[in-house]
Amino acid sequence: MGRWTRLVVSALLIGLPVSLAGLSYEFGVKKGVTRSQTAAETQASEDARERAEALADMAVEAERRLESMTLLLAELQSRVTRLDAVGMNLTASAGLEAGEFNFDRAPALGGPLMAPDEDARELIPALEGELFALSTALDDREVQLDILSELIQGEQVKSDATPSGRPILSGWASSRYGTRIDPFSGKKAWHEGVDFAGREGADIVAVASGVVSWSGQRYGYGKMVEVAHGDGVITRYAHNQENLVKVGDMVRRGDVVALMGNSGRSTGPHVHFEVHKNGRPVDPASYLRRTPN
Repeated sequence: MGRWTRLVVSALLIGLPVSLAGLSYEFGVKKGVTRSQTAAETQASEDARERAEALADMAVEAERRLESMTLLLAELQSRVTRLDAVGMNLTASAGLEAGEFNFDRAPALGGPLMAPDEDARELIPALEGELFALSTALDDREVQLDILSELIQGEQVKSDATPSGRPILSGWASSRYGTRIDPFSGKKAWHEGVDFAGREGADIVAVASGVVSWSGQRYGYGKMVEVAHGDGVITRYAHNQENLVKVGDMVRRGDVVALMGNSGRSTGPHVHFEVHKNGRPVDPASYLRRTPN
């Protein structure tokens, strides 16, 4: 072999393995780096997905809390409005000085108006503050009503405000207080009042003097009138065809407060009559047997 031939052969024998080794190393390192980068990117993507899911769950929970708090706020506002109406009427009827009881102050009204892209979680602290303020106002109204009730409760007023007699002028008792067979389910159920059946459109009368604390639709009761008589006693007249009084009205014993009907969960024209004492239903029988003064 000539000198040039030996040089070429030597270069091939030495250079080719070195080149192959270099290429193998370069491709191996790059492939390892690529795999490492891919794994890191995959982990980062998984972490981001988990964070997004956690944030979405938090947003849903915030929306649920906000909806619940908004409903509670609306209920408290309604209670304050009814109490104000009752208090203003009582204050006027008792002839007390203007401003002695602050029932003419407008109750706190409102609620969040959330834009489509607004985070519900940001509204919760403000709404909680609104609920606290409204709850405080409600407590204040109730204290004022208790004091006012004591001021106007003379002996004659107390006598007039004690339920006695039947809530109808004509008709008959169709269902008693206590356990009975439910007319819809056919099963035993508790009945919190006494039913008096009669002619549709017949007069329903207040069994005692008091202030109307509810007049409107109520679930299960249909159209219902509720009268507060003081000393923790209220009476209810339900399933009416029409209510003839509104919240805040003063009624006397014997005043017509509604017309007999068949609204709500009812099988025919009648009035469902309830008596509550300190927030609990009691058997109206003892009141029904009393003779009005």
